[in-house]
Amino acid sequence: MAVSAERVERTYRILSGDDSDERSCDAIPESACSDVPRNYVYNVANGASTKLAEQLAGPNLVLPWVLSMLGTPAAIIGLLMPVKQVASLAPQLVVSGQIRRLARRQWAWVAAGVTQAIMLLLVVLFILVLEPVSAGLLVLGCLAVFSVASGVGSVAFQDVTGKTIPKGRRGRMLSNRAAIGGMLTLVAGLMLHYGFGDAAGVGVYAGLIAVAAVLWLIGAGFFAAMDEAPGATEGGRSPWQEVRHGVAICRDQPGYRAFLYTRGLLLSVELAMPFYALHGRETFGGEVAALGVFIVTVGLAGVISSPVWGYFSDRSSRTVLGVSGLLAVLAALLALTIAEIEALQSPVVYTSVFVTLGVAEAGVRLGRKTYLVDAAPKDERPLYVAFGNTSTGVLALLGGGFGVVAQILGIDALIMLLLLLSLGGALMAWRMPEADRMLNPERGGWLDR
Repeated sequence: MAVSAERVERTYRILSGDDSDERSCDAIPESACSDVPRNYVYNVANGASTKLAEQLAGPNLVLPWVLSMLGTPAAIIGLLMPVKQVASLAPQLVVSGQIRRLARRQWAWVAAGVTQAIMLLLVVLFILVLEPVSAGLLVLGCLAVFSVASGVGSVAFQDVTGKTIPKGRRGRMLSNRAAIGGMLTLVAGLMLHYGFGDAAGVGVYAGLIAVAAVLWLIGAGFFAAMDEAPGATEGGRSPWQEVRHGVAICRDQPGYRAFLYTRGLLLSVELAMPFYALHGRETFGGEVAALGVFIVTVGLAGVISSPVWGYFSDRSSRTVLGVSGLLAVLAALLALTIAEIEALQSPVVYTSVFVTLGVAEAGVRLGRKTYLVDAAPKDERPLYVAFGNTSTGVLALLGGGFGVVAQILGIDALIMLLLLLSLGGALMAWRMPEADRMLNPERGGWLDR
């Protein structure tokens, strides 16, 4: 991972837009100021690798696709996204106190990244050698372990970002991660669409997942190469103490509660993709070329939106969350309109739904991360992140009911429900305080409105 300092500095200036020799290092240790370019570039490289990996082996598109091709029952496939959300979010309070005991928390992310790579390699083995039901159940098990590791990485990532990247650069850094990952995803989708056509077996999908495993290892290497200044290790708490402190913060901080309400409602945006993919699969058919269309669309959405979201997140991540919720509403309206008007029922028209939803999902993810990294006090950042993620993970259990709604009332009814939840999240976002006022919402925050 050794790269010349000059090249790193030049890359940093291009990515961040920071041309000043007098670099601002707001909200990070003074000792870390000189390491900002290196950490910024390696963080972006880590994100580009892992964002591509997520699209090549994600439970929203590729895993449902390959399990469906194997003949795995829909009841198992329908559990992929709920298992991912619950396993990645709910256990985070258990690990946040332990991560606080580490002086350099980047190693928690590195261990998580290696674990995720191993789980994906096991998935490859299972889909190649096992029967549909056995493969599906063991893939679910691997996804659960993968997602727990993802949760560990999430807590560590936001804390390391808060220690190594100054305020005013975090949103742009996150957008660089997403945009470059989106461009790589776009290339991968085009290769998949034009390289394999309609005749592709399980081996092609297994190859995609294996490549994703390698990308996780590359991402772990970049994160290990970052220079994180050792931090305080005092204050490590047991999981029960973490829960008690989290409840106290939620009770005493109305601005933080408003953030949790907003994030809970906008969880519907992050859970929605598989249901739109199901509708799209019925429209496009199940060939690998059609999967390539979806991957291209998701990559295009990331490329288009991430720089814009990053720019505005550094100014008002609250506004980014509100606008993203409204875009999710628009995606639902587009899908419902296409379903009603026969003249619009074509693959080309339906891609507008995926682009809009992809832009909305990117905004929700980037906005909530930037908001909490900027808003939470640095000594308690892991707790704020973990309590929010665990709370959202509990709500994600209800996401398993989305499939029941679709089964009983139809996919259109589910899309209408997603529309209403997204609208509620958008309205709640406008009631949040700005990030720098989350701990003091009485100063121009949502309590005054």
